[in-house]
Amino acid sequence: MANETVFQRYPRNPIITPEAVPGANSIFNSAVIPFDDRCAGIFRVDMNHGAPQLHLGWSDDALRWRINPDPIQFQSDDPDLCYSSGYDPRVTDIGGAYYITWCNDYHGPGIGLAETKDFKSFHMISNPLPPFNRNAVLFPRKIGGAYAMLHRPSDPGHTPFGDIFYCTSPDLVHWGNHRWVLGPRGGWQSMKVGAGPVPIETPEGWLMIYHGVKLTCSGYIYSAGAALLDLDEPWKVRRRTRRYLLAPTEAYERVGDVPNVVFPIATLLDDATGRLALYYGCADTCIGVAYAQLEAVIAFIKANSFEDNP
Repeated sequence: MANETVFQRYPRNPIITPEAVPGANSIFNSAVIPFDDRCAGIFRVDMNHGAPQLHLGWSDDALRWRINPDPIQFQSDDPDLCYSSGYDPRVTDIGGAYYITWCNDYHGPGIGLAETKDFKSFHMISNPLPPFNRNAVLFPRKIGGAYAMLHRPSDPGHTPFGDIFYCTSPDLVHWGNHRWVLGPRGGWQSMKVGAGPVPIETPEGWLMIYHGVKLTCSGYIYSAGAALLDLDEPWKVRRRTRRYLLAPTEAYERVGDVPNVVFPIATLLDDATGRLALYYGCADTCIGVAYAQLEAVIAFIKANSFEDNP
């Protein structure tokens, strides 16, 4: 099965460009989620002064977006718990509460966690993982009676390494029980990997779409792959793709602030049709979307997985 038969790019990509917010240099690596018969989004907007911020956006069709020109104002009862800047958010619905994880600048890149129930007010819960860390995403339900999260320990720089870890919490504040999930392998994911969209629960296991990075003589290349994790023990990898699902081939994926980047970060699943929409950052500049049938993605993983996992 060829890669192009799994995900098909939306023909009018990119769907969001910097022109959506006045003064923006780039808009990319952003999260979307269904809410009240439309879609809400938390967008990474890098302004022309250089700082990344999180902005709220809305769409009626998940393609045409209206993004608030002002950053989200996060509230906190703790004066020492603050939002300074943010990038690469994920949004997870757990029982009707919407939890946002992002890379929060708190004496270095760490993880921030906030909650909203109406996408009007946003309350910071904790900085669950200290610097240095990136790419944190919550599972959409408790596992073994605890909240669960994937994350990628990091360093203060571009991070020329990276493995995905799993951890749990009883209250979204205190996190522990860290388990190693998977690390780099050969080819397109030979340098580092990082968790992408919210994992999707399927009969075959948790579908985790992730990014992999390889280093070439001309720089880094970011592509998207997938794995199936055990439903009860998600740190155990059942299947993992040898071949990528999506890699930079289009001009808007190859040319931008950071060339050659496909960075998967959100999905929308149509339960009635099984169609999966994958939202991804393009060259750290804009946002694209691609579509596949969920069953085709799982079939691709089974047909193109390593003999040994992870």
